[in-house]
Amino acid sequence: MAAKEEVYGFFIPTVTLMGIGAHKELCNQMKSLGVSKPFIVADKGITACGLTKQICDLLKEGMGADAVVYDETIPNPTDKNVAEGVAIYEKSGCDMIITLGGGSSHDCGKGIGIVSTNGGRIHDFEGVDKSTKAMPPFIAINTTAGTGSEMTRFCIITDTSRKVKMAIVDWRVTPAIAINDPLLMMGMPSALTAATGMDALTHSVEAYVSTIATPVTDACAIKSIELIADNLRQAVANGQDVVARDNMAYAEYLAGMAFNNASLGHVHAMAHQLGGYYDLPHGVCNAILLPHVSQFNLIAKLDRFADIAVALGENIDGLSTRDAADKALEAIRKLSADVGIPSNLTELGVKKEDLKIMAENAQKDACGLTNPRTPTLDDVIGIYTAAL
Repeated sequence: MAAKEEVYGFFIPTVTLMGIGAHKELCNQMKSLGVSKPFIVADKGITACGLTKQICDLLKEGMGADAVVYDETIPNPTDKNVAEGVAIYEKSGCDMIITLGGGSSHDCGKGIGIVSTNGGRIHDFEGVDKSTKAMPPFIAINTTAGTGSEMTRFCIITDTSRKVKMAIVDWRVTPAIAINDPLLMMGMPSALTAATGMDALTHSVEAYVSTIATPVTDACAIKSIELIADNLRQAVANGQDVVARDNMAYAEYLAGMAFNNASLGHVHAMAHQLGGYYDLPHGVCNAILLPHVSQFNLIAKLDRFADIAVALGENIDGLSTRDAADKALEAIRKLSADVGIPSNLTELGVKKEDLKIMAENAQKDACGLTNPRTPTLDDVIGIYTAAL
């Protein structure tokens, strides 16, 4: 915390339901909001595995509601997704939004919600607190354990013309109600479990070393790291392990609480460019970049990286703070390898000739503002190069 007069905010949904069977409370939550016609934002994968129908059936049986479904969201949702969704929502006569899925569905739904009430285009809201009107009543039902988007004020949308991810940070895009039920996460493929879990780890690490971390966000971040260290491998190895799934749901929510309020750093600033430029999976990009950006940040927060090492299960007895901090990086790399994350960006098709433009865009990303060490453009290019 800064030793000066400064005010820190803390943002979370008004209501969060967690635990096995939490999704069955959906109709009661809708009734509490006074709404009756839901607009569901999902993706084709969620629909194909039957979850969209499961929620639609629940709504029909519980309150006679006929939902309108928009399931065209793509893994890195775009400005075109948002515009298309807004048009359908405005014609549908719906009075609230339900997002079903992971970060893609939640972010797309947030974009639809904020444009539907404020007007204009999603591009108008890039930056911090650009909206002036609240979204429609909004319930986010999470099916992954990683992004935290079901409970945060962050909305990441790809600008297809610039090939960059727009960071929309606005307290008005925080869902009113978040639902995290491990039963809805049981069918998540192992690769997605790994990627989203490493995304949650990145959230917690970046929040813990953020320049605006507080004791409240620290507590969330460290507990999240401990839960991930103890449960991610098991969740990847056996997706039907309900205890591991439940603990990962808590871990990702705690990570969301941490970064929603302490913000992030250059891992996300750089990963956003990989997603915008190459349409790569966000969690995988974060996982590959995390040890490299952490190496750059290490000297700024040696004591904090030593704490992270302990949270990841490393024994630092007898070590200097510097050596203990190194243990954190080793542990991150071991966890990433154990859950099957690609070892470098080259495996994802990233090309050296694109690094400079991505580095330039990363330097403009709002997430980099709270990085504990300020990199130059050459530093960012160097980090990308090391990760190739």
